[in-house]
Amino acid sequence: MTLIKEVGFKKHLMTAISFFLPIVVAAGFLLAIGNMMGGETIEDFKGTWTFADAMTTMGGYGLGLLPMIVSTAIAYSIADKPGIAPGLIIGMVANGTGTGFLGGIVSGYFSGVIVLLMIHYIHVPAWMQGLMPTLVIPFVSSFIAGVIMYYIVGTPIIWVTESLTNYLRGLDTNSLFLYGAIIGILASIDYGGAINKVVFAFVFALFSEGIYEPITVLILASMVTPFGLTMAFFIGKVIRKNIFTNQEKEALKTAFPMGICQITEGCFPIVLNDLVKNVIATGIGGAIGGGLSMLWGADSHIPASGMFAIPTMTRPWAFIGALFIGSLATALTIIVLKKAVDPNAEIVIEEKEEDISWDELKIS
Repeated sequence: MTLIKEVGFKKHLMTAISFFLPIVVAAGFLLAIGNMMGGETIEDFKGTWTFADAMTTMGGYGLGLLPMIVSTAIAYSIADKPGIAPGLIIGMVANGTGTGFLGGIVSGYFSGVIVLLMIHYIHVPAWMQGLMPTLVIPFVSSFIAGVIMYYIVGTPIIWVTESLTNYLRGLDTNSLFLYGAIIGILASIDYGGAINKVVFAFVFALFSEGIYEPITVLILASMVTPFGLTMAFFIGKVIRKNIFTNQEKEALKTAFPMGICQITEGCFPIVLNDLVKNVIATGIGGAIGGGLSMLWGADSHIPASGMFAIPTMTRPWAFIGALFIGSLATALTIIVLKKAVDPNAEIVIEEKEEDISWDELKIS
């Protein structure tokens, strides 16, 4: 049981997200380009089809195999190369049974953990060791994980997914704003960190079921900080309150274009100088912008890429409006919270060298 406790959850989910996110973005853009050009999925390659049809079909292939991709990535993260085969096979089971993205996550964990248990606890004679990685482990782990998916967890996962989907589709306007605000706060306050990634996994599960609004909130929330800080700079010039040092102004030159692409990390040189006030401002902007985005029905058909996702939306005005208002809320909040500073002041973080204690030295 100690081995299972050490497996963890978050680490492998983060690995899976880093694996499949580029695939999702690429496939999403291909599908969006094809759809905008009037493309349709190619059913018969022997017939006639257009360039738009090819784009639509490629994008559909990429997005359609996501349960298999996430399952393989998680199983690989847990059990290394021996986890690839069962992760791939049981991911296809998740895809075929209709359990979707959530099923892919569950199948990945089952496959990886089963392989890990077999590696650590099954001991075979020397003559059979060569068969373990090529026959025994992939076959037995796929068999066990497949039986679990088909006969035990498959139906409950489908029920949970359908219930959640129907619930969100039936929300009234007040509830829509509240859910959007919650997603906006959670997705923004750690600036692309672990909380953001966990929220992404949740909203992407909805995205894979055709509910696009929650993941659009996450896209917006990741952009509120760079846009808000940039707006705060210009508003500060108008009202003659400077809250940025020259170092921070230089950081803004990088943070804003990165924000256009939904990359928040460019704001770190500014955020870390006054973390608490920036988190408060970001949370307020993320809540307001996320709530409005959800309420107005902004719906990105690709799960990332910031402003480049706008052409895929059926209501781009809703996204742009919510982003502007959320960013403005962030800007006004940070201007109110922060005191005016000397622009020429330099922020230098001095690290005190720790004394070495020989009493703590251990030789194993």
